[in-house]
Amino acid sequence: MRGQTRTTSSRVVMKMSVSLATALFSSALVAAIEPVRAQSAGSYPARPVRFIVPFAPGGGTDIVARTIGAGLSELWGQQVIADNRPGASTLIGIDLTAKAPPDGHTIVLATTSYGINAAWGKKLPYDALRDLAFITQAASLDFVITTHPSLPARSVKEFIALAKAKPGALNYGSPGSGSGSHMVVEKFQMLTGIKSIHIPYKGSAPALTDLIGGQTQYMIVTILPVAPHLKSGRLRALATTGPRRSRLLRDVPTVVEAGVPDYVTTSWSGVMAPAATPADIRDKIYRDVLKVLAMPPIRQRLEADGGDVVGSTPDEFTALIREEIATWTKVIKAAGLRPE
Repeated sequence: MRGQTRTTSSRVVMKMSVSLATALFSSALVAAIEPVRAQSAGSYPARPVRFIVPFAPGGGTDIVARTIGAGLSELWGQQVIADNRPGASTLIGIDLTAKAPPDGHTIVLATTSYGINAAWGKKLPYDALRDLAFITQAASLDFVITTHPSLPARSVKEFIALAKAKPGALNYGSPGSGSGSHMVVEKFQMLTGIKSIHIPYKGSAPALTDLIGGQTQYMIVTILPVAPHLKSGRLRALATTGPRRSRLLRDVPTVVEAGVPDYVTTSWSGVMAPAATPADIRDKIYRDVLKVLAMPPIRQRLEADGGDVVGSTPDEFTALIREEIATWTKVIKAAGLRPE
């Protein structure tokens, strides 16, 4: 009975802590919004804005979208409603946006999958370079080469040597064929000359479960979902994939530092709208997203989850999309992959 009382008390304290944290974040956000709200002009948005998230609730993209959406809601005085439309490697959510009325009341948070889908060469329900307006890259997130502790490799150099000594003996999981986590491994294999076996799963959670259980040997996955397991020792980090060390894993080298000079890749997320959205509305969305990203509570929330705030210009974001499509086209051809 005493143990049950302690458990109940712990749950109450936890709920109070979460509620307090949410209240503090909301208060800080309102305080940050007030100085810039007066600068907003024009009739847009005239009603609630639908912010499409092409993933299930609770994942990294969903967190980024809801965080940005909360800031825009306060800034605009209109609801920005997260609309989760997962499926078909983000094609469902992107296509809904491309075909939505081009009035600025439907936007989407696209990710690395956008360039990968366009690189396959298969017919898409939209034109990846013509049907969406690229407003801004909001954030980026490093991947991390993660192994099961039983694997006798404690560095990228040792990992590559092990994989070359036993071609095809190592296997890795991913959230699915063609996912960002799958393609970054293919890129790594292309640059290092190793070959391992891909085991696709239906989502990150089951893939991580099998990695922790030792059914697979490694994954290259974004930092956020594996960070607790790295800290507990259930998994091991060999290197991160960004241009500099991650603030969440400062003791872990980058892949470049570990000896693979051309391997820099990150998971990005960016705001898009239907291509025919009027230029003045696109510009307002761009300017206001940048205002939101500059607010301390928003920036701190994104950085606490391992993200880096970007806030690129539309031209810079367009250049990134073209570069991504070219990169993944090269990787797909080099690996001999075919769309499923």
